[in-house]
Amino acid sequence: MRRAGWGAVAGLLVAVVVAGCAPSAGPAPNAPTTQRTPSATPTPTPTLDPAEAAVAQMSVEQRARSVVMGHVPGTDTTVLRDYMSSGLGGFILMSDNISGGPDQVRAVTAALTVDPQLPPLIAIDQEGGVVSRLSWDALPAGRGLQSADAASVESAFAGRAELVAAVGANVNFGIIADVPLGPTSFIASRALGTDADSAATRVRAAVQGEKGIVLSTLKHFPDHGAAPGDSHHLIPTTDVPLEKWRTADAKPFIAGIDAGAELLMFGHLAYTAVDAAPASLSARWHAIARDELGFDGVMITDDLGMLSSSGVAAYHDPVANAVHAIVAGNDMVLMVAGADAETAPAIVKGLVAAVADGRLPAPRLDDAATRVMELRMRSATAQAR
Repeated sequence: MRRAGWGAVAGLLVAVVVAGCAPSAGPAPNAPTTQRTPSATPTPTPTLDPAEAAVAQMSVEQRARSVVMGHVPGTDTTVLRDYMSSGLGGFILMSDNISGGPDQVRAVTAALTVDPQLPPLIAIDQEGGVVSRLSWDALPAGRGLQSADAASVESAFAGRAELVAAVGANVNFGIIADVPLGPTSFIASRALGTDADSAATRVRAAVQGEKGIVLSTLKHFPDHGAAPGDSHHLIPTTDVPLEKWRTADAKPFIAGIDAGAELLMFGHLAYTAVDAAPASLSARWHAIARDELGFDGVMITDDLGMLSSSGVAAYHDPVANAVHAIVAGNDMVLMVAGADAETAPAIVKGLVAAVADGRLPAPRLDDAATRVMELRMRSATAQAR
């Protein structure tokens, strides 16, 4: 929609210019001349969307850097600042970056924010309960909210968002929109509902609770619950057909998208009836999210290190996975497991090479960089208030 609007304006301008260049018949001989009064309201000159304008000034390498969310372990603020000085678009805080209380974490996020006028997307997996990086988060989560009403869920996630924002992070990878197959499912203890409808109600409430405090993320699209197994070690697979997914497992994601979630995390899950590839690398699943579900925010992969550790030889190379992921439709790639200070630069180099040889269309990288830029600009505006 962003580009469609600009295209319409540009098309109108072209039409006006072409009309202005056409020869004029001029006044008829001996016809009286009339003096025209200049219009009191000049036609405004259209301007690019701020995010588009910012990306237009970036080199291909800078655009590639902006779509990488990296990670290095440790709490040395000098090391962390040097790491982010290269221009990466994001950083994920893990337990190895947290050694103390809120003040210590704030020092880390301050070091990661090289340019306060354009902060990176600093994310954290703060679901609460089983997955909690901030040990002082005592709010109910996951299974503890599966019988709670929407108001209680909204309150819990509003409080959790405040804890995340207080340490300087602006993205929470915290809303599980998966529907577990049963109480023994890998994702069951972290899910917000035990069926699609109850999960949808609570996911919507969770997004509403975080709204205006941190950027919300729904995970793990299209649904970890339907694909049994732990995606940290393998690629969970299901033969659930698309029509069945639409009527059940899609519901919590639709609810979260309609509530305004800004990020959608794609899982390393294979729905073989839709695409043999993991959803994180599937153009088909990204098209479904955009075109059917109407998601217009940032689509991000789950940790590509998990994919590399799946045991599938085709997914062993994180750089190749990153290129494939952006081509498929992700706007940002996340790399944690097995990452060191050289991993993100290698991914950036791989993305630039893929643009140069045509494997990654330049407009696809531009679109991804623009979507990420929009969220970074939104975060800057929010922090300035």
